[in-house]
Amino acid sequence: MSDVHVVTGGAGGMGGAIAEILGQDDTVLLADVDEAALEATATDLQDAGATDVHWQVTDITDREAVDALADEAAALGSLASLVHTAGLSPTMADAERIADVNLVGTGHLLDAFIDLAEEGTVAVCFASMAGYNIPRNGGYTSVLRDPLADGVVENVARTVGGNSGGAYALSKLGVQLLVEDQAEAWADQGARIVSLSPGIIDTPMGHQEAEQQPQMATMLERTPLGRQGKPEEIASAVAFL
Repeated sequence: MSDVHVVTGGAGGMGGAIAEILGQDDTVLLADVDEAALEATATDLQDAGATDVHWQVTDITDREAVDALADEAAALGSLASLVHTAGLSPTMADAERIADVNLVGTGHLLDAFIDLAEEGTVAVCFASMAGYNIPRNGGYTSVLRDPLADGVVENVARTVGGNSGGAYALSKLGVQLLVEDQAEAWADQGARIVSLSPGIIDTPMGHQEAEQQPQMATMLERTPLGRQGKPEEIASAVAFL
């Protein structure tokens, strides 16, 4: 059977770059909410040499849609990797929607795909450096560790007073904690699960944040390289993992 790489946020800047590398030798299944962007990305990947590209419109906050994505992956072959890049940044939505996509959506994906994990499978979940900017231990920690519990979205939004940036940081810390908590369960399947926490990356999402959040310029000034990261650099790290 084919080795299958599932890339959520597959129509995004980082998702597309990752899929281009992984799709050179194996099957790629792209997932995103934007059908037109998915189709365009699939065409670009094929033009770049990918030979077996599939895509499926998926809202990761919808458990039925996530289950359907897992079913499609299983039908295509053996799960080589789940690369979860899908997410919302602070300027893209309100606190509740950010918590729903970034935290609850991650919970849905990991819950659905662990049954497909086997010897050699790896899940790479995208968190963010923002997750390191808040204390790991607080009154919110137990909430973040249980993303599929009732009331999580409302609880996160209430904790940050409806602030979208605060919800983003909490949701990404939640991704880090969730990955740590699930490491043993994935290992029991002979699989690995890791999180990756990029900084400022040169993507459309990164550009939007830079334009609307003045503090991004300060962060960039403090970056030793003096520039944004490139999607292909992140893709290389994912391919290594």
